Amino acid sequence: MAAAPASSSAASAADSREEIVFLDVETSTPPRVLLEFGAVVVCSRRLVDVSSYATLVRPADPDAAVPDPTARCSGITRDAVADAPPFRDVADKVYDVLHGRVWAGHNIVKFDSVIIRDAFAEIGRPPPEPKGMVDTLPLLTQWFGPRAGDMKLASLANYFGLGKQRHRSLDDVKMNIDVLKNCATVLFLEESLRGVLPVQNMLEGATIRTQGTSDPATNRDSNELVGSHVEEMVLDTTTQMDARSSIGFSGFVEVDDVSIESIKISVMLLQHRSGPRTILQHKGAQLHLSCADLEVRWVSSKVLRPQLSIRVDIPDNLSKVLVFCDNLAQSSSPEGRSSSPWKPLIKRYGNANRPTVRLNIPTVVSGNTAMYSTQIYQKDCNGVIPKLASRKIDAANLESMLQGKKVDAFFSLEIYGYQQNAGIRLVAKRLDVHF
Repeated sequence: MAAAPASSSAASAADSREEIVFLDVETSTPPRVLLEFGAVVVCSRRLVDVSSYATLVRPADPDAAVPDPTARCSGITRDAVADAPPFRDVADKVYDVLHGRVWAGHNIVKFDSVIIRDAFAEIGRPPPEPKGMVDTLPLLTQWFGPRAGDMKLASLANYFGLGKQRHRSLDDVKMNIDVLKNCATVLFLEESLRGVLPVQNMLEGATIRTQGTSDPATNRDSNELVGSHVEEMVLDTTTQMDARSSIGFSGFVEVDDVSIESIKISVMLLQHRSGPRTILQHKGAQLHLSCADLEVRWVSSKVLRPQLSIRVDIPDNLSKVLVFCDNLAQSSSPEGRSSSPWKPLIKRYGNANRPTVRLNIPTVVSGNTAMYSTQIYQKDCNGVIPKLASRKIDAANLESMLQGKKVDAFFSLEIYGYQQNAGIRLVAKRLDVHF
């Protein structure tokens, strides 16, 4: 007879748990059968141990699960699991340790959480539900980079001189916590020595959005590191734009008003994003720039699956600001320190060697219609902006409207990093076209 699930009062108490539980499971070689569960409950603010629990688990067929009668790579012998309790007998304790807490571990989204759910399914019980998850594999891959090799726990432990991984649940959990502390310390010191804003606490950077109804066992996106135990910082990038004037838009800084010394790199937690985002800040707010009278040199567009952009000449004052931002992001951001080649923001154009930049024009799809996300206005010679151009995408019309014209541009600076390249993307929020 299956053990009863936790009572409603116990579940309610679990929902209020503030601790983080680091966990690890050991399994047989495929097909994966649970052989050992280990967990350490830590204080979410200080990462000190609160309690721990570990148990071997007897599989239904120990001989098949552990073919070698003496040992396997983890040191778990057939005799050891043969004398261990079946999962049904320890399920209550495993449930109590895990349910309602933030789960943390190395590759737990794709591996450990799946094994745990399967174990509970086999005995006909609902599995414990996490308040959120912190998967240290994608987290450290993103922030610590390739310096530790393949980013496996054994490689990270070797990098920090923490000894050899034993492949036993409780030992691996403790090693995971030590690795995380070491990585966080190194990153904090690096950022502090560079004189930029201190990096947010590593765990705060990982717990980005609250756990919804998604099933961790079926969630294959290892970048979705979730959790609700950390107060979320929300960056409001909404801007109020006045169509009657080209100046004074809320949230956009005119180039001549930019103080180079006030530009910093920071890590922000944004709503509806799967991971932390590195941004450029100016005097504590995200940097959005405005610059008038930029001459459009050419328009690039692909009608099928629109990828729209324009290249514009830029004046010396804007060039100075963008060069500083480019150098700062390349030297100080996780994207710039990754193995991806950095793509320079400014290029030189023509015989005059004029500095130019690409302004990206994002698109959105509404029903069967693709539309510009960027607002495009037509501005007459008196400075009045009487008309908003059609937002329905027409590549030919966009080229005829912008080619050779001057524009007042209002754009954001977005740091990006992919496997192929990294850099800063300029995204046009609004263009006022001179007529």
